[in-house]
Amino acid sequence: MSQLREQLLQVTRALSELGLNRGTSGNVSVRDGHGMLVTPSGMAVELMTPHDMVWMDMQGNVSSKSNGSDKAKPTSEWRFHRDILQARPEVHAVVHTHSSFATTLACLRRDVPAFHYMIAVAGGDDIRCAPYALFGSQALSDAALSALSERRACLLANHGMIAVGASLPQALALAVEVENLCEQYWRALQLGEPHLLSATEMQAVHVQFQGYGSWKSS
Repeated sequence: MSQLREQLLQVTRALSELGLNRGTSGNVSVRDGHGMLVTPSGMAVELMTPHDMVWMDMQGNVSSKSNGSDKAKPTSEWRFHRDILQARPEVHAVVHTHSSFATTLACLRRDVPAFHYMIAVAGGDDIRCAPYALFGSQALSDAALSALSERRACLLANHGMIAVGASLPQALALAVEVENLCEQYWRALQLGEPHLLSATEMQAVHVQFQGYGSWKSS
């Protein structure tokens, strides 16, 4: 578990260094046996240590025996981390950010359509925006799960973005790519409505992506 704690901390730091999260915003989780490790609530990244990562079982119980820090509490968003990991056995890591461009589009409650072929990295022909729900609530978790159906990323209305992966590095890489796509889409919208790829054109992209590096179809 010590190695997973260190990896979780490194990804959390990377999100801050890349500007995808600032201050105490955002959170990350990774599957660990019959439970998960999640980042702590309300703690600045620069103050976090591996011992501050919180272990929870899939019923949402915090285990004092499995945690290195008695003071750390799990992120308030632990429900959607738990629910995603339970519903998607192929997923082992969940990244949640309040990155600028993804959040901007989420505040407009816009899906990101197939304006660019790289939309396929999120698993479909668009990146859906989940309906608004209060942060930390079961309603938000339910909305996120629906938006992530047959997808690896989604936006959360008036909130941010979620990206998932088979590993922490994969989930981080997808979060970076989704933020990049959101920036490109936002910039294109400043000039007008971009031309969208057709379903047939996107199907060809999905076929081309099969077995292609870290974006291979799962």
